[in-house]
Amino acid sequence: MIHQNTTMFLIICSALVLFMTPGLAFFYGGLVRASSVVSMMMMSFGSLGLIGLMWVVFGYAISFSSAGSGTFIGFDGVFGIDLDKLFLNSALDAAKGGDGFELSFAGFQGTFAIITVALISGAIADRAKFGSWMLFGAFWAVLVYFPVASWIFNFTVEGGKITDGGWLVYNVGVMDFAGGTVVEVASGASALALALVLGKRFGFTKGMHAPHNVPLTLIGAAILWFGWFGFNAGSQLAADGVASLAFINTLAAPVGAMISWIVYEQVAHKKPTSIGAASGAVAGLVAITPSCAYLHPVWALCLGLVVGVVCALAIELKYTLGFDDSLDVVGIHLVGGIVGTLWIGLFGTGVGAFLGAGFEQLGKQAIGVAVVLVYAFVISYALGWLIQKTIGFRVKSTDEIAGVDLVLHGENAYSESDPRWSWKG
Repeated sequence: MIHQNTTMFLIICSALVLFMTPGLAFFYGGLVRASSVVSMMMMSFGSLGLIGLMWVVFGYAISFSSAGSGTFIGFDGVFGIDLDKLFLNSALDAAKGGDGFELSFAGFQGTFAIITVALISGAIADRAKFGSWMLFGAFWAVLVYFPVASWIFNFTVEGGKITDGGWLVYNVGVMDFAGGTVVEVASGASALALALVLGKRFGFTKGMHAPHNVPLTLIGAAILWFGWFGFNAGSQLAADGVASLAFINTLAAPVGAMISWIVYEQVAHKKPTSIGAASGAVAGLVAITPSCAYLHPVWALCLGLVVGVVCALAIELKYTLGFDDSLDVVGIHLVGGIVGTLWIGLFGTGVGAFLGAGFEQLGKQAIGVAVVLVYAFVISYALGWLIQKTIGFRVKSTDEIAGVDLVLHGENAYSESDPRWSWKG
């Protein structure tokens, strides 16, 4: 009965995390121009379809292969694919007459893969071809997400100790409860790479485009926060005290980040904005992801207060450094993921340097961040460059200026802006 309850807990959490991808589509869709919202949302929904398909067929078989201890990339079977897990075969076999735990776990982890790819799309809003994006997403999942997920998530615990698994956790000792490295750092570093490959939008300046639909963005942020409770608490794989700690910290950090972000806006710009509040909440969610089960709620709240200001300052750097990260994926997800992952080494229960445990864990966390950041950036830059030089990744400048929705998808988000729906003669 206990295992069946755990399976149901994972099924519910999986549904919550899957709902985050449409939420991300709303969040990103509201931030872009009205003539680009369909394109922006389609990149999230495209990721849902594409990565979901790949995960079922072979993604799970790579990320959770039965490779031995400390394997850099699993070499069981062919090209790192655990042949017994293709098409979820082993999970399906275990579910026959069993509690279905492995099958629900496979579904839960698949929702992580889906939203991680979708996160990257915010950096190239208004200027990317949909087909090229889908091609990038497919190769990125195979070369970056599936291996890195194996490094972090594919470990075995026996008697409370890690006895086998992905090398960043088993060999290096990185602590990452719900994906600060594999989800946030990897997507943020890859977003930076694509932003550099595609270049700046036409007329790139600070404040060049106001969000076309603020309520849509706020709805998206609310859905993301709602789903994130499943993201973090579900990573315990059981409804117990650790999941409860992850749950409360997924409340504490975002509220702290939301407040500190709008206070920063009030001080720096004299006006606290709703977009700033939403961005602050997301920054807090990003930062608490790796550390949600390792912090006292007070330190989770402090993390939020810090990361809200740090991420608000970080998004200003794109204008100073001259790269066009359209929707601040780098400033929020890369920077927030780094801060949250390193925070464990500073304030993590039993391991934090400021709690008397020394700096050893901080060093391990820094290694994990550096490895994933560099690996994801290099692979993403190479993929983006190859696509741009072959089939082209960026749309023509005339299409970019006019808005890409009608050109790429043959439709507009709002009928009054679509000449095909006009009643005028």
